[in-house]
Amino acid sequence: MKTALKTDRGKIRQHNEDDAGIFTKKEEFILAVVCDGMGGHLAGDVASRMAVLSLQDIWEQTEDIPAAPAESEAWLKEQITAVNQKIYDHSRAHEECQGMGTTVVCAFYTGKTLTIAHIGDSRCYLLHEESLTQLTEDHSLVNELVRTGGISKEDAEHHPRKNVLTKALGTDPEVQVETHSFEIEPGDQVLLCSDGLTNKVDDVKLKELLQASSSLEEKAEQLVQMANDNGGEDNITVALLELPSQNEEGEDKC
Repeated sequence: MKTALKTDRGKIRQHNEDDAGIFTKKEEFILAVVCDGMGGHLAGDVASRMAVLSLQDIWEQTEDIPAAPAESEAWLKEQITAVNQKIYDHSRAHEECQGMGTTVVCAFYTGKTLTIAHIGDSRCYLLHEESLTQLTEDHSLVNELVRTGGISKEDAEHHPRKNVLTKALGTDPEVQVETHSFEIEPGDQVLLCSDGLTNKVDDVKLKELLQASSSLEEKAEQLVQMANDNGGEDNITVALLELPSQNEEGEDKC
């Protein structure tokens, strides 16, 4: 599995409240995490950093991580729920951190299956052949209005409450984690990102760039640059995973 990671402060913000990491275990097991500390709340960067470091610690300390889809989903839910409590307790104990929170989106690859877990509006996409699919659904007020027919997708793009989340990690003592599992095939690419990317780069452009022949590292750089070129008002984070095609696997063995 090829990986690439890029995070950027953007052109306007003074601090980067995004955080991310890609962690491996036993060569074929990979965990990618992207978190976006909640803008407008104190210590958003503390929440996102705590989330990533906590998940990394759990990943490194767990010897037998389940590979079956249902078990992987249950394991991710359990770990993210524990991290939620940790962040919530920290915010209650430290006045300067009260009200902090973060989004989280995780992709867990087990050698065949991709398990996704998320809270908030950081997204996961899958590029399979000619199709780009958003695998996560935003936990946001605007998306809820779109889903129930209150507003159109076009109206959602410019809605004044676009950044209001319906749930986040660490803001409440309990949170519901949404999980899904998917089979992925050689040549597939997985994109995890904060809304600093998706608010500035539409799905058509995402697909075009991911389909380019450039390296995964170059694609991550180009995605961030495109968001900055379109304004860069927010922090931007991109994590990319690519399952090598059969031709590439053969070349690596030669």
